[in-house]
Amino acid sequence: MAFSKQQLKKFADLICIEISDEKLEKMNIDSVVEWLDKLQKIDTTGVEPMLNPAEHKLPLREDVVTEPNMREQILANTPDKAGVSRGYFAVPKVMEGD
Repeated sequence: MAFSKQQLKKFADLICIEISDEKLEKMNIDSVVEWLDKLQKIDTTGVEPMLNPAEHKLPLREDVVTEPNMREQILANTPDKAGVSRGYFAVPKVMEGD
């Protein structure tokens, strides 16, 4: 299936791109369209669609507490000690609200 120069210009106008005549001469759109036609003819009946061609699954690990009761040590690193007595980090207000 060969496309004429006018057809390619019309396609370019439809998808809002500008292609110079020099580039149109160099482009080999016909080979891409032929390849797409070949893909369309492949029989895929019985083939389930994939979300990802690589079926990798991340390894899971058990959720185990390794160093319990470190609240005071963690809160000792905060630069603003305003919330330490209540057991939380105090951060500057970033949003205005009612």
